[in-house]
Amino acid sequence: MTPILSLSFLAPILLLITAGLALRQPGKRPGPVPRLAELAALGALALTAAAFAVYLAKGGGMGPLGLRVDAISLTLALLVSFIGWVVMRYSRSYLDGEEREGLFHGLMLATLAAVLIFVQAGNILLLAAAAIAIGLGLRRLLLFYPDRPEARRAAVKFALVWHGGDAALVLAAVLLVAAHGTGNIATITAGLPETGLGLAGHVAVALLILAAILKTAAFPLHGWLTEVMEAPTPVSAFLHAGIINAGGVLLITAAPLVQLSPGGLAVLVMLGGFTALFGAAVMLTQSAVKTSLAWSTVSQMGFMLLQCGLGLWALALLHIVAHSLYKAHAFLSSGGAVAAVAAIRKPGPVAVPNLAAVLRAFGLALLLYAVIALGFSAVLGPKTPQALALGAILIFGVAYLVAQGLADAAPVQLTRRTVLASLATAFAYFAFQAIASSLWGPLLPAAPLPGPLEWALIVLAVLSFGTVAIAQALFPLWAHHPTTAGLRVHLANGLYLNALLDRAIGGFRISRSS
Repeated sequence: MTPILSLSFLAPILLLITAGLALRQPGKRPGPVPRLAELAALGALALTAAAFAVYLAKGGGMGPLGLRVDAISLTLALLVSFIGWVVMRYSRSYLDGEEREGLFHGLMLATLAAVLIFVQAGNILLLAAAAIAIGLGLRRLLLFYPDRPEARRAAVKFALVWHGGDAALVLAAVLLVAAHGTGNIATITAGLPETGLGLAGHVAVALLILAAILKTAAFPLHGWLTEVMEAPTPVSAFLHAGIINAGGVLLITAAPLVQLSPGGLAVLVMLGGFTALFGAAVMLTQSAVKTSLAWSTVSQMGFMLLQCGLGLWALALLHIVAHSLYKAHAFLSSGGAVAAVAAIRKPGPVAVPNLAAVLRAFGLALLLYAVIALGFSAVLGPKTPQALALGAILIFGVAYLVAQGLADAAPVQLTRRTVLASLATAFAYFAFQAIASSLWGPLLPAAPLPGPLEWALIVLAVLSFGTVAIAQALFPLWAHHPTTAGLRVHLANGLYLNALLDRAIGGFRISRSS
């Protein structure tokens, strides 16, 4: 066994051993347990970093228990172990003096180990087992304050949705193993170009996509993600920065399978795009910092599903990395948001937009984006329609922010800011796309050539995001209309979909029970 394969296996083992020690002292002030927990997380990070270094020097392979060693798995493992270490370090002070302090550290380490195994799993059966373990560990963490009715309701809702995804994943694994005689994902996908998916394969892919949708809190079963704030802040940070990415990791791991299902990709584009727009709209109506961050996660996970549906797998992985780092920082620093707002003596006036100025900003932004796209295409080769469409969607967001923030500014200032922001965003997008493609692209399938269905979805996505961006930029013009006030109330409540889910599962009875 080569050193790299051993290193990839040792990190979760170290975490599990330390978790066992912590669970033996589950009470308050459990001696050296908090420090040992932090050191174990730091040790897992060091082992993962060493495995990455050895991989770069000697290449990868398949480790013990079906753990794969490649650029994708090690990138995700390095990300998870880094966030895990940061969260465990933060937990030492945050949980100091809690009644079940030792139990918390043990559960966090065990869940972190399960996530590390999940992101490195090269066997569909191991992937399913790790997903189940993550759900069991996270449910216990959500119930860290069991006397809170809201925490019990959130835990029940999470368990139903997450383990529903587990059931779909297990069924997909059984079908694939029965059809191919192995659970090794690389072996399963190796012969697919010649044989095709077949009936069992199509059903398995549909189940994999269903599992991913459930685990990313996509519309309409997103409500559990917005209610987990009753858990300690380290749990929220680890959930939103790491665990919620499980659906995306599942899709990227099974990308060669998923890409053979045009219908499955279409579902991801439509549901992911709608979830992204819906989550962003609801986020803008929230007053609580952590709740707003939760809705931001719903939106970001929808956008990630959209990227997978477009076949932009390397960009989806880059999105996971960037969003995880940002969201971990956002949750762990959320306590300072109140002080930051309090430091603002007087809010500034709300700019009233000018329709002509807004349209000019959007048009100029798209023109500059097209110029940068042509430049990168000339140097690095032509870009796929999917990649160009995704970049246009990002440019819409930049144009919206500039037009809204400078709606009453002089035309020269608005034009200058639009030029600078659009150029920087377009250049960064294509540069990071090139980096992601060079790092992970060789291990992932290329985006499919769009047919009539794909072209229709691409146009629909661009038009949808563009329309919403322009409408948001013009929001002050129609903000005081009576219909807008009612719409804001409905959006603030997530269109009441979460209440319907509560009623379906008896969540209100759970909240009222003592």
